[in-house]
Amino acid sequence: MTRHTDTHGLDVRTRQGIVRGVRHAAIEAWRNIPYASAPVGEYRFRGPRPPAEWTGVRDGSTFGPVAWQSREGNFVGAAKNQEMSEDCLSLNVMRPARGAGSGSSDGRLLPVMVFIHGGAYAVGSSAEYPRNGEALVRDGGIVYVSINYRLSALGYLDFSRFSTPERPMESNLGLRDQVAALQWVQQNIAAFGGDPANVTVFGESAGGNAVTTLMATPSAHGLFAKAIAQSAPTNAIYPPELTQRWADEFVAFLADRIEPGGVESTSVDDAGELLTRADPSDLVEAATALTLLTPDRDPGTIALCPVIDGDFLPERPLDAFKFGRAARIPLIIGTNDREGSLFTGRLDILATTPTRIRAIFSRTKKKARKAIKAEYPGLPAKRPAADFAGDYAFWYPTVKVAERHSRFAPVHFYRFDIAPRLVRQLGFDATHGLELFALFDRMNGWFGRAMGALGGRRAFKRTGDRMRRHWIEFAHSGRVPGWPAYDEQTRSTMIFDEVDRVEDDPRGARRVAWQAFVPHV
Repeated sequence: MTRHTDTHGLDVRTRQGIVRGVRHAAIEAWRNIPYASAPVGEYRFRGPRPPAEWTGVRDGSTFGPVAWQSREGNFVGAAKNQEMSEDCLSLNVMRPARGAGSGSSDGRLLPVMVFIHGGAYAVGSSAEYPRNGEALVRDGGIVYVSINYRLSALGYLDFSRFSTPERPMESNLGLRDQVAALQWVQQNIAAFGGDPANVTVFGESAGGNAVTTLMATPSAHGLFAKAIAQSAPTNAIYPPELTQRWADEFVAFLADRIEPGGVESTSVDDAGELLTRADPSDLVEAATALTLLTPDRDPGTIALCPVIDGDFLPERPLDAFKFGRAARIPLIIGTNDREGSLFTGRLDILATTPTRIRAIFSRTKKKARKAIKAEYPGLPAKRPAADFAGDYAFWYPTVKVAERHSRFAPVHFYRFDIAPRLVRQLGFDATHGLELFALFDRMNGWFGRAMGALGGRRAFKRTGDRMRRHWIEFAHSGRVPGWPAYDEQTRSTMIFDEVDRVEDDPRGARRVAWQAFVPHV
């Protein structure tokens, strides 16, 4: 967003102090507002602490540092000129400019949408696409909040087995950060014109996983009133028996990185000291070494993940949804047509090879395996393997969340099918993450224009406009007119395409085949 010198009326008093925003056209923005104190030193592997107060007026014109992340792993990390820091627990607020038509100049509090970015819990930030959220604010009269949270080894590896009374280490740090950000919203968003009683949390990919996990996290209940989970790997949450093994493997990678060929002990005490003293760059690169091996060592899993610790996250979210213990709030949830087609080359992390596929079928009976494989003719050839892996990671667990949650609260289910012509010709179709370009109106950027170079850009933008209107209406009222609720009888699904349509139980035979699948982890 272009910076603007007009700051009249843009000083907002939060509980911690005054922050000064900027105005650009019809949008006002405040950036780099701390929602927690810096998790540094002895607090590196501890849950977030309340933010410190400040004196004077804090400059809110620029984004803050992003969480430490690698540029060498499966996913491209932060830009080389982007500052990374452990002091990254900040958020950003945007709202319509007062008097811009849909602002809150009449004193009404506006609905709030809190976006959690994706990136496999390894990369990403609230500044990755600086103009994200502008279209929602401009078109919908909402207050938009985006957050940073700890990533990689600093946020999503479980080092609790190395905890001691003198050096405590907690689990689920990134998840705890997200809860702290939502608590800050409850305490402060009214000062920005937002309604703390009408908060919608939404996210994509790992951000979608965060949404469904937050719904199953007791300490997050009551912090948001509605949820939207886009392309969420909802079942990528694992028991401590597995996450603690990953922690041990990580410590070995870290020790070797710091002292190649060394013979130092990695006992609990030594490992704890190593973790607390290591440079953050070594921590994220050791995490990269672990995650590069995980797809073949532990197929169908991802090592950077929330952990079912029996405390902060007491159970697998799918079980919380099954028994009605997840937050009973309205939910929009869905996936893209071909989620798995993106995950090739550097991004090859899904269960696409014969060995990986055999591993995830290890607890599923032969008859069920044959029925599932029949839904992917030619498996394990490249295209059917990508579709199988995408359905395993994203679509099928999303269906399970939808059907289970629909027993207790309204659910609206979708599938995003449209793709520009070039994207189809390259064999990706409506793949993972593509809907963000539609929802956030990114098609005017260089990458969006490149995707539309062979045609289909205008139709794609129109679909994004309709999708965005649904998200906005849901944020305002919790309802989406013309989009029937999902239940286990009809399974009504909104298909976002050149012409949107509602289908009952699309790919029903595939869904039935997957019902007999037994997770291997």
